[in-house]
Amino acid sequence: MARRFASMLYEGILLFGVVFIPAYLFSALLRFKDTPDSPLRHVFQVYMFAAIGLYFVVCWRRTGQTLPMKTWKFRLFTAASGKPSMARAWLRYSLSWIGPILGVLVYKLVVELTGANPAHFSSIAFWVALPWLLANWLWAWVDRDKQFLHDRLAGTRLLSIA
Repeated sequence: MARRFASMLYEGILLFGVVFIPAYLFSALLRFKDTPDSPLRHVFQVYMFAAIGLYFVVCWRRTGQTLPMKTWKFRLFTAASGKPSMARAWLRYSLSWIGPILGVLVYKLVVELTGANPAHFSSIAFWVALPWLLANWLWAWVDRDKQFLHDRLAGTRLLSIA
């Protein structure tokens, strides 16, 4: 589990570069400023979801690994022990957002129910939402094969190749 966590931290660092270039291009070419009333705000969010997804899907399809997965010696396989198809890779990527989306929804619900100011951070809402935010990864603690929730649902497996 510690190697998986280290790999995820490394992935987060590399994602800065993956996110920076398309975000900069979108902002520069469309003169986009992320404000709540911007008509391009939701277009930008979908664009970034797709840009990050493209990074993962291309890596998983080519070698079954991203750079951090290579470094920490993990590879993504399907249940049949092959590289995931394009559709399965996109499914895995999309399902990896279950926890973060649930976390945001629970946070907003707790803020609403407690009457907290939505413009300010609520530590109570954060602590209630945290397990939901981490649901995909916490699932590995109870899964019989120690797989993440998104792997279990997508029919993929993250295996150590060390």
